[in-house]
Amino acid sequence: CLYIIHRNAIDQAVNDDNWKLAVKLLQLMNERSLTPATSVMRKVVSVCTKMEKSRKATALLLDWVTRAEEGKAEKPPLPIFNNVVNTCEICGEEDLTLVVLEALKKVHETEGNIVTTNIALKRLAKQGNLIAVEGLIIGMLQAGVEPNVVSYTTAIGGCVKAEDSAMAYEWMKRMRSRNVLPNYHTYNTALAACLDGKFESTARASTIATEMIGEVGREIAEGLKGTVEYNSVVPDKYTKVLARSLMKQLRENWRADDINIQVAKSTLRVPLLQLVDFEKSDAASEAKRRKEETCSADGDEECVDDVISRVVSMTKEHRRMEV
Repeated sequence: CLYIIHRNAIDQAVNDDNWKLAVKLLQLMNERSLTPATSVMRKVVSVCTKMEKSRKATALLLDWVTRAEEGKAEKPPLPIFNNVVNTCEICGEEDLTLVVLEALKKVHETEGNIVTTNIALKRLAKQGNLIAVEGLIIGMLQAGVEPNVVSYTTAIGGCVKAEDSAMAYEWMKRMRSRNVLPNYHTYNTALAACLDGKFESTARASTIATEMIGEVGREIAEGLKGTVEYNSVVPDKYTKVLARSLMKQLRENWRADDINIQVAKSTLRVPLLQLVDFEKSDAASEAKRRKEETCSADGDEECVDDVISRVVSMTKEHRRMEV
């Protein structure tokens, strides 16, 4: 039928990163009284954000919000708002960013406030402004808005910039006290905060690695509760890179006589080595199998919060600058 022809044409345009054609086809659907599904709208907006077309992405999103208010469409999901906001930031469109954030709060209310605050946290974390980050999270709690794993991981990202591994670990303790469990992004960010050359940070990284290994075992035994990207603690390739760097840091620590070499190898290095060799373990094979099953069940839905992805990118960039 006509709808399927348009939908397939949009799919092809999106696959080719042809945002202009995708937008034109979407306009033709509206002109021909063909109501696009949420998945179609999401794909068109997403290709615009991917190609960093902030104004067009914003216009499409605001039109989508209007259609939802009129009962002609479902409301845009949170990840779409995230993507558009981040594209506006990349393009330096501060006015558009504010417009999208206001629409977000109107459409998603409390959830929108969390996303808005997480974006503000990201900006402060990039500056390494730990006092402001802490104040913002305290403000969330006082306003009755519970920080989520993205909030805490972003706060830990600020500790990477500030080279404060003690505060990074403190945030991990605080999030657990609020029944918010760290995921592998959180662990990676905390490990990155420990790469400052100090023996105290190396010891702290070993503790964090031990906790991560323990959580991995629990996840495999009990099963993953939630999505892979948002809830899993299974190490990824970046975890291995961080663990290797921390083992090198430990080697420098024993060369500086901060710790006896034999003690270091039999204690602090053990969990770091487990992270480095994790992909060779039986646990890794089981985790991979379960991940594939989960991804298959999720289909093509976006499950990664764009803010957390950008925090991880921020920590990686900081570590490259350190090298």
